[in-house]
Amino acid sequence: MTLPDDHPLKQALQTHVALPEEDWTLMAAIWTRTTARRKEIITRAGDVERYLYFVEEGVQRVFYTDEQAREATIVFTYAPSFGGVLDSLLMQRPSRYFYETLTPSVFLRTPFAEMQRLMDTRPAISAMVRLSLNVTLSGVLERLVELQCFSSEDKFKRLLQRSPHILQLVPHKYLANYLGIDATNFSKFMNRVRI
Repeated sequence: MTLPDDHPLKQALQTHVALPEEDWTLMAAIWTRTTARRKEIITRAGDVERYLYFVEEGVQRVFYTDEQAREATIVFTYAPSFGGVLDSLLMQRPSRYFYETLTPSVFLRTPFAEMQRLMDTRPAISAMVRLSLNVTLSGVLERLVELQCFSSEDKFKRLLQRSPHILQLVPHKYLANYLGIDATNFSKFMNRVRI
């Protein structure tokens, strides 16, 4: 696939490390476009994640389901960001999570084997992936602190400070689940809290 130099994928890839033009050309060539309907499961728990996704349109979530069918929303993805179940992808182990579209979605996707081949042969691409994973891990640790130490209202405020646009993108029942708060309390915060 040929992607223009101003494609959001290039900007996302080069957020932390500027890729040499030859590396960008090789990277751009491994992606294909795919679509999904609303509420479509892209990756199921128990399956190995085979693709790294780049969201061009739509909203998705990664979630966990326990033995009692309770769901825990872990992360949302939307344009322009990467998606998929990253731990399953990187370790090539069965996923414990589902990756689901919340709205009709358009993705670029690349097979893990292609990404791995480029990481093995192109030092700048390997450095880019490594640094991106470091930033992702830092965000995960920050989120763990919020979940364990913050009040429900403070979690809500932090979400609005970090991603004020998310209220227009994601149905509120999923946001409440993501924050680990009751949907009724979420509605109260919507009416009361201003950032």
